[in-house]
Amino acid sequence: MTDLSRKNFLRFLAASFSSLYLSGCINQEKLLSKSLSPNKITPTSFLLGPQNIVEGDPTTEPEEFSTQEPSSTPTSIYPDLVVARQGDPEEMVRAAVDSLGGMGRFVKPGDVVVVKPNICASYHSYEYAATTNPWVVAAAVKMALESGAKQVKVMDFPFGGTAEQAYRNSGIQAEVSKAGGKMVVMSNIKFIETTIPDGKDMKSARIYDDVLRADVLINIPIAKHHELARLTLAMKNLMGVIYNRPYMHANLGQRLADLSTRIRSNLVIVDAVRMLMAHGPTGGNLADVKKADTIIASPDIVAADSYTANLFGVQPENLSYIKKGVQMGLGVKNLSKLNIKEINLG
Repeated sequence: MTDLSRKNFLRFLAASFSSLYLSGCINQEKLLSKSLSPNKITPTSFLLGPQNIVEGDPTTEPEEFSTQEPSSTPTSIYPDLVVARQGDPEEMVRAAVDSLGGMGRFVKPGDVVVVKPNICASYHSYEYAATTNPWVVAAAVKMALESGAKQVKVMDFPFGGTAEQAYRNSGIQAEVSKAGGKMVVMSNIKFIETTIPDGKDMKSARIYDDVLRADVLINIPIAKHHELARLTLAMKNLMGVIYNRPYMHANLGQRLADLSTRIRSNLVIVDAVRMLMAHGPTGGNLADVKKADTIIASPDIVAADSYTANLFGVQPENLSYIKKGVQMGLGVKNLSKLNIKEINLG
C-alpha cells in the first residue's frame, strides 16, 4: 500500500469511528433522558385527556404539572374519574376504585391510611344525608387493608355534638369496626401549626398530626348542600382536619384551595348514595334527601367536585373553591377534557 493510500485509509477509519461515537452519544442521551422521566403515580398524574379505554393499552409517562387545564389528550390505561351507579354502597365503591386501577394503586403494603369522611354532627343517622354513608366508608377501609395497609384510621372533627356521639349515631363507627379500621377521636393537642408553602392567602394552619403523618389520605365526602359554600364536597371536607374552621369562611374558596395544596387527597370517593339537596350542612328533613345510588371516584379532587356539582345542577365555575383550585393547578374542572368511565350495576 502506498503512503497516499495509507493516509486515505486512516482518514476513512477516523471518520467512521467519529460517526459511531457521535451516534452512541446521542443514543445514550436519549436513554438517559428516558430513564429520568417520571414513571410512577404523582398527585398530578390524573391530568389526562378524554379517550376510550381499551384493555391492554400501554401507559404513557405523565406530563409535568401545569396550572392550566390540559389541552392535549395523552393515553392511559386508567380513566380520570369513574362513576358507579345502581348497586349497593360497597359494590359501587369497589367497582369505581377497581376501574381506577384498584386500591393497590394508591395504598401500598405497610402504609398508614387516614380515611376522612364527613361526620359533621351527631344529630341524625345516615339516612338524613348529613354524614357519609357508613358502608361507603367501610368499603374503603376494607380495600385499604386488603391492599396491605398497616393501619386504617377514620376520623372527623364534628362541630355538632361530641365525636363519640357523632361516630355512633352516624353508623360509621359500627361499620368501620367490623371492617377492621380504627375510629380516632381527634384530640385538640394534636393539631399542629403547619406552614402552607403554596398558599396564596392562608400561609399556615393547625392541622391534625395523624393526617400530616399518614402515607395515604382517602377523602370521602357526602354530596350535600351547604348554606354558605352552596355545596360541601371533597375540598370542603378537608376543613375537618384543621382546628380553626371559622377562620376559613372569610375567603373560603381561596383558603380551601390553599389547604388542598398542603393536604393532598390521594383518592377521592364521593358518596352520592343519598344526597342532601337543601338545608345543609346538617339537614334534618328526609324530604330534602334524594336517593341517587351513585359513587364518584377520582385521584383529582377538582374533577370529583366538578362532576358532583353537576348532579345538583351547579356549574363548577360557580363554586369559588373549584375556580381557585383550577387556578392553583389542583385539577381539572372541564369534564369534557376528562376520560370518564360510567358503570351501571343495576
